[in-house]
Amino acid sequence: MGSTLLLTILLAIGLFFFLKASSKDRTTIIDISSSKKNIEVLNEVCNWLTLRGWQQIKVNSDKKILTFRGQVVSSKSLAIFLSILGGLGSCSLGLVLAQIYPFLNWWPILLGLVGGPISGFVYFKNSQREEIFEFKLINGNERQSTQLRLSAHRDELIAFENDLKDKLQLSSDGSLFKTPI
Repeated sequence: MGSTLLLTILLAIGLFFFLKASSKDRTTIIDISSSKKNIEVLNEVCNWLTLRGWQQIKVNSDKKILTFRGQVVSSKSLAIFLSILGGLGSCSLGLVLAQIYPFLNWWPILLGLVGGPISGFVYFKNSQREEIFEFKLINGNERQSTQLRLSAHRDELIAFENDLKDKLQLSSDGSLFKTPI
């Protein structure tokens, strides 16, 4: 029973760290170049961001920086899934506690009524946040190529590169598609 209790506690710790990671800031900065002209690239990037629901909030023409704001919404299906996992895990912990401490009767199983909703609620609240997408024009002259420095959530940068790579003839070091491990 002791080993089962240990494994159940380890599962709870895993759920805790998953919930913590779901709200972690994953802002990344990358440099991208395009063979297209500056104005064409900037217009296309602004249109792409607007279509995805981003709102332009700041323009700094001296530093050549455009800043957009977007709201990240939580996945309701993932919140429900995590609630189910949290409830089942809490019930499992309750069953183990009921086996180890029989004088508690069936009361520890009620932990499932607490663990499920708490895990779904924690995910749902922590994963909703405001994000910033900022891009800076590195080269200021009207040469044929354009160089941008982008700062945004890693997933948004991956979507950016996937969606606009062919249209804008983008090239980067490919670091977004490499795993850190």
